[in-house]
Amino acid sequence: MKKALLVVDVQNDFCPGGALPVSGGDKVVPVLNKYIKLFSQKKLPIFFSRDWHPKKTAHFKKFGGLWPAHCVQKTPGARFHPQLNIPEAGIILSKGLGPDEDSYSAFQAGDEKGQSLTHFLTDFGIEELYIGGLATDYCVKFSALDAAKNGLKVKILTDAIKGVDLKPGDSKDAVAMMVKAGAEKVDLSGFKK
Repeated sequence: MKKALLVVDVQNDFCPGGALPVSGGDKVVPVLNKYIKLFSQKKLPIFFSRDWHPKKTAHFKKFGGLWPAHCVQKTPGARFHPQLNIPEAGIILSKGLGPDEDSYSAFQAGDEKGQSLTHFLTDFGIEELYIGGLATDYCVKFSALDAAKNGLKVKILTDAIKGVDLKPGDSKDAVAMMVKAGAEKVDLSGFKK
């Protein structure tokens, strides 16, 4: 079965010290780097999604949204975490580019030519998608649910996700929702090398 790795939104603004920090968000980086190495060695596709918002967007509190300004295009906060290893063959997909877009799912993202994640998955013949990153209860959840809807086998990297937990238990509920949709929980210890 053709596999791919999706690393969701491991950006400075979602890590400690950022504009919208996920508690312990940076702790996923060393674990994700191990997955990135495994997938790279097998020459399997690795996708990196990122929030890439304009300065003015309905996604931000200031303009009627839910969140403080974060991951504004070309700002230090929008950069990937400096310790995250992005291989040369890694495919970067940006989302939330429009002024009216929330875009929680990586399936709403595209590369610089506007080619979507779905395009690449179809092109590469991917059947199984491994997902890790930030945040469990938002972009990881919505990406996993969309992957399942698209008929992919979904593997949630439970040792490489962290959640926002606006309400206590949000992350736990998100994982339960992903599993209910058909996702399987995996971690490095059970990873088939």
